[in-house]
Amino acid sequence: MSELVAGANVALPEGALAVRVSGPFDVCALVTDDSGKVGGDGDFVFYNQPTAPGAGLRGDTLTLEPARLRAGATRVTVVVSAAEPGEPPARPPAPTLQVTDRQGRPLARFTPPPARQETVLLLAEVYRRGGVWKLRALGQGYADGLAGLARDFGVEVADDGTAPPPRAASAPAPAPAPGPHPDGFLGPVNSARAAAGSRPVSLDARLVSAARAHAAVMAATGRLDAVGADGVSVHQRVTAAGFRYLAVGEHLVSGPRTPAEFIGYCLRTDRARHTLHGPAFTHAGLAHAKDGRTGDVFWTALWASPLTPAGLAGTEAEVVDRTNRERERAGLRPFAVDPLLATAARAHSADMAARSFYSHTSPEGGRPWDRAAAAGSARRTIGENIACGQRSPAEVVEGWMHSPGHRANILKPAFTHIGVGFAGGGPSGTYWTQLFGA
Repeated sequence: MSELVAGANVALPEGALAVRVSGPFDVCALVTDDSGKVGGDGDFVFYNQPTAPGAGLRGDTLTLEPARLRAGATRVTVVVSAAEPGEPPARPPAPTLQVTDRQGRPLARFTPPPARQETVLLLAEVYRRGGVWKLRALGQGYADGLAGLARDFGVEVADDGTAPPPRAASAPAPAPAPGPHPDGFLGPVNSARAAAGSRPVSLDARLVSAARAHAAVMAATGRLDAVGADGVSVHQRVTAAGFRYLAVGEHLVSGPRTPAEFIGYCLRTDRARHTLHGPAFTHAGLAHAKDGRTGDVFWTALWASPLTPAGLAGTEAEVVDRTNRERERAGLRPFAVDPLLATAARAHSADMAARSFYSHTSPEGGRPWDRAAAAGSARRTIGENIACGQRSPAEVVEGWMHSPGHRANILKPAFTHIGVGFAGGGPSGTYWTQLFGA
């Protein structure tokens, strides 16, 4: 049986599978295609709609027959929520997922890291890759519950604790746009972005919620800081609100009295203007809070693009491509991508973001070669580069190349294969891992 960590995967045998999450949890499943979107009402399996082609829910056990899923389906995402509405699902006992084959033989088990504010948890996904069905451990939470699922999977669900039947949407439902004077914010912002050749952004309720929380903490202490007095970073507030991002930027400002003044302030300096114009961003959130002692107004603006499987794969592939360009300049053969090293690299980046550490050694003492072996790699020589805080593949590869130790790994002739992993969140906002093998 495979003991999985977040991001790890394992191949599955043919035939029926039983996926069980015992304890005080509600289990449901979403059947999607490669786009990650449901195709209709029947793709959401939960206690009021317990069957779909190839999937059936009975109590705490989901039975799957991947070969019998509806046409075009390539993924089934297993979701859990606390049986008690509003209760974080990772409070003791933890939601441990156990997968068995048709004979009841154990195949895999996964217990995610503890959640904070999340009320709904994407626990794992069964997906098809190259004609083979696999199980991937996820452990991704949504602080805003079923509404978060609606935005990411194209399902509209009333999040009132009664879980009425879902209604499929042709595209994710737009998030409401709370916040200070949204009309006075988006108009000037998108005009400035258009002048710079960037596409418009839309307000996202999750980003607004995170911005509001961070602005309030700064106002309470009278201090601008990416990490609040409560020890929570602005990026951790974004992920806690249920927004998984591929790219992120922020403005932390005090002084302006209106959104227009705030935007004007951001356009006056190169660095702040670069963030406001960021072509990768598609969503934004703005909030302010007043320091009751001084009257100073503290602003938080958040800019982000959502994490998608295709976007993540593209980001990691760009890191590989830029790394190979450096090897070619040095007269070395380019790295070949090793999917097992990539699995281990992605899991380490996700672990660092989730547990707020930055090290080649995990809190349990695991080292790069341990993680490679756990992912199934048999490579004899392993090396690792990590980085945090860089906002793009270009920035992270450039940083590694300006560091002698990291550069040595990239240009080591003995290394032949590479895996790259990215994760957003944690105190630093972004976490990157390169795992090398020979």
